[in-house]
Amino acid sequence: MPYALGIDVGGTFTDAVASDGAGRIVSAKTPTTPPNREVGVMRAIEDLAGELGIGVGELLSQTDYIAHGTTASINALVQGQVADVGLIATKGHRDAIYIMNAEGRTLGRSAHEIQDTLRQRKPAPLIPKYRALEVTERIDYAGTVLVPLDEDEVRQVTRTLVAQGVEAIAVCLLWSFKNGAHEQRVRELIHEIAPDMYVTLSSEVSPRIREFARTSTTIMNAQVGPRLRTYLLPLQKQLEERGLKGPLLVMQSEGGTITADRAPEHAITTVGSVLSGGVVGGMRLAEQLGHRNVITTDVGGTTFLAGLIVDGEPVMAPGSIVNQFPINAATIRVHTIGSGGGALASVDEGGNLRLGPRSAEAVPGPACYGNGGTRPTNTDANLVLGILGERGLLGGRKPLRLDLAREAIREHVAEPLGLTVEEAAIAIHEVQNAQAGDLLRRAVVQAGHDPRDFVVYAFGGAGPAHCAGYCQDLGVSEVVVPLGPVASAFSAYGLAASDVVLSAELSDPSSFPVHHAVLESHFARLEADLQRGLDQQKVKFHEVTLQREVDLRYSMQVTELATAVPDALFTERTGEEILERFERQYERINGSGAGYREAGVQAITYRVRAKAGLGFPVGLPEIPAADGPDPSAALVEERSVCLDSQLGYVATPVYDYARLRAGHELVGPAIVDVPTTVVVVPAGVTGRVDRLGNLVLSYQ
Repeated sequence: MPYALGIDVGGTFTDAVASDGAGRIVSAKTPTTPPNREVGVMRAIEDLAGELGIGVGELLSQTDYIAHGTTASINALVQGQVADVGLIATKGHRDAIYIMNAEGRTLGRSAHEIQDTLRQRKPAPLIPKYRALEVTERIDYAGTVLVPLDEDEVRQVTRTLVAQGVEAIAVCLLWSFKNGAHEQRVRELIHEIAPDMYVTLSSEVSPRIREFARTSTTIMNAQVGPRLRTYLLPLQKQLEERGLKGPLLVMQSEGGTITADRAPEHAITTVGSVLSGGVVGGMRLAEQLGHRNVITTDVGGTTFLAGLIVDGEPVMAPGSIVNQFPINAATIRVHTIGSGGGALASVDEGGNLRLGPRSAEAVPGPACYGNGGTRPTNTDANLVLGILGERGLLGGRKPLRLDLAREAIREHVAEPLGLTVEEAAIAIHEVQNAQAGDLLRRAVVQAGHDPRDFVVYAFGGAGPAHCAGYCQDLGVSEVVVPLGPVASAFSAYGLAASDVVLSAELSDPSSFPVHHAVLESHFARLEADLQRGLDQQKVKFHEVTLQREVDLRYSMQVTELATAVPDALFTERTGEEILERFERQYERINGSGAGYREAGVQAITYRVRAKAGLGFPVGLPEIPAADGPDPSAALVEERSVCLDSQLGYVATPVYDYARLRAGHELVGPAIVDVPTTVVVVPAGVTGRVDRLGNLVLSYQ
């Protein structure tokens, strides 16, 4: 029996899902084990094998592929635990990374922080100036060589960087996205001197105009590539030694996977890998449920994540920002705040209750875990409120200490605010819901959509406990909590259900529309590049689809909109059709009449995304139907739970999700216990179990 595995390594827990493609899906959840995260991965696989009743070797030998999402890249960048990198730039242009295009003080900052001009600061530079060296060469805007590459100078700066002990070298030369020949020769010369040096070229990692963003992307790729390689390759070897015959695939920010032996070369594309898994899982579930517009919400141990699916496809962004530095890598647009189950609650100097962004993480974890944590978290508050039972998580394998939770809340929140422990706990719970609700509203409205046109999918360890609260004032039609066999391992399910996705792009700034022969030439080149990339994946695909797009903007504007390009053959009418799509999209976001074609339109970057299906069905199976709506057969106990500060503690029925059947209806207040999470159904909310075992919440 062949299997597909999804492994999601989060900041607190490692989630895993296995599907046999015939309707059987099992999941597992184990604590993440930093810094040796591969230990947690192997434990999760062992638990999957136990759920299936087979040995690890048997499971791995029958596994078609493992899709892996990792926080390794993003954590390394955020925490500064990266490789020492040297930069080789065109003479006179090394300071682009330090000048930061005059936007370094504001990139990635909130509106409030941007307005606070007195506290604006540039971030620490990605690399010190003594490791940013220059070589003589010059290519112009058309890709023509004006000044040949000084190869002796390249050898000299390479020896200097090697002597400084760098682990990787980033190469970013002027206009290299139009002609990468000089960069490729620089790499050859580096490897003559240091054959094992990790080298990354901007013309391969970020062939996009704008020197600062291209340089920062190339440097950050070099910073995380060696670390990702030292994590993935030994993990792959260990899996193969234990019996894995299929490939280890790594999720990328744009929602698809790449083989583990190729991932370190394009390490920057994995920065948002764990953020993408939940959105991809949401797409697969939406296909089964017939939902076109979905807001995916993932409340993990560290963060709250929200993504949008519109007309069946995820909303994408051309790049992202980390530590105030831009990354030129297409990504599923995911909005995030540090407000997960392990978010630390505190009282600031003004006497205000704060939740996050700091987290207790896996070690030491919330106070109630009993692992040495003394600061209160969202999880501690939920335990005090009765939302979580003292039996704990992971089917009782992770018992919780109510006394430690109460003490942490008393010391750090209740006494500073003059509240009882219970009052402080409900305040923490309500702040979590309010923060998440605010983020959702901004994410949907700022993208030009009406929340009433969407359903919400809520998952993650803490998502089901809070979703009814943070969606209450959003105006959505319903909230779906994926339960069944995936429960809080939904992001891992998304990984297992993902496709291989590669993208290629080139910048060619010009007025638009362009002649259809130009369109044909650009996209033919990009599609040929993608075909070579797919051939290198060493994976069998059952179907390959291509999505073309071009980034357009009105003249004198500084941002572009990615605009879909028709799949049909290019004709004289194609450019006008693309322009009409751009104008409709622009007005949908900015308002009717906002467009102004008379200003002129410019094309900046052309892009093709290849989605290659792995041919392995990972759909959620249907569950048995109930005889009627009465869920009493699943009732296991009543416990005192506080879901509302006005009502206080109320005797609340608690149901075992494993006994729920399709058609059962729960009237709030109610709790649904799942080994890896808990679902809260407040008063005024009704929960209905659908045919896939999901709990669908609706407001009365």
